Amino acid sequence: MNMDTKISADMDAADINARYDHACKTLLAEKYILAWIMRDCLDEYRDISIEDIVTKYIEGTPQIGEVPVMPNETNAAIRGIGTEDTSINEGCISYDIRFMATVPSTGKPIQLIINVEAQNDFSPGYPLVKRALYYCARMISAQYGTEFGKMDYAKIKKVYSIWICIDPPKKRRGTVTAYKMRECDLVGKAEEPLANYDLLTVVMVCLGGKRRRAVLRLLNTLLSKTTKVATKKKVLERDFNIPMNTKFEEEATFMCNLSEGVYKRGYDKGKAQAVWTLMKTANVTKEKAMDLLEIPPEKREAYGKLVQKMGQGKSVL
Repeated sequence: MNMDTKISADMDAADINARYDHACKTLLAEKYILAWIMRDCLDEYRDISIEDIVTKYIEGTPQIGEVPVMPNETNAAIRGIGTEDTSINEGCISYDIRFMATVPSTGKPIQLIINVEAQNDFSPGYPLVKRALYYCARMISAQYGTEFGKMDYAKIKKVYSIWICIDPPKKRRGTVTAYKMRECDLVGKAEEPLANYDLLTVVMVCLGGKRRRAVLRLLNTLLSKTTKVATKKKVLERDFNIPMNTKFEEEATFMCNLSEGVYKRGYDKGKAQAVWTLMKTANVTKEKAMDLLEIPPEKREAYGKLVQKMGQGKSVL
């Protein structure tokens, strides 16, 4: 493959990944999906009904990271919270989904800033937990000038960074893990009020596996690349009481169609590549290579065209 076709193929793949990623985030940003994540993963909502979380405690419309936010506007107003934090020295950080939520309590309501990250690559070259903790730190520091100012640190709001890990390593599949601050007395007993230091929590939700925890079943179904849209709708409505609106159905259909297309193209490309490799290594004809690989008759013409493109150095994406 020459440089021009390789660049073209890389751009096509990047475009597909970006569209799938955005569809995934759009589905996760649906309030009913967020409500299930919050109730199963966050202590503050453990005993709250899904309907109440949706109608009473999620504020405004969750914002998705692809929406551009101009520099210096992040702290313009707490209700219009942006999906990006900016810093002159550190550049721009983009959150996948970010929104405000109020927690019911016997006293004054608490507010949380929560961001949800959909992560395909569990090992990007650094520990994801460290990145999640950094996001929490930035969400706290971004409150200066909006939630608190000067020495009024009592008004700092708690933040959560929730990571939905779609393809974690085998040992992490089907797990939900929280990383939070705790008091550790070294000498004596301080008993500082929890609200004074319980300000940031990271939650890693690792999909896969066969655990029956509601949030894992929900997300495994929602983000599956093989489950049909009709099946997803049936499970979400029957098991999780999630109403299907037009936008939700469109995004789910788009994501499923895209993932099916990617899978099919990847499968076809792999088969054609096997034919091409066998032709070169065993010095056999295209027809003989297909016979050896037991390619069905109805597939041979299509694979033959892919093999021809490979021989010409053209992209087969």
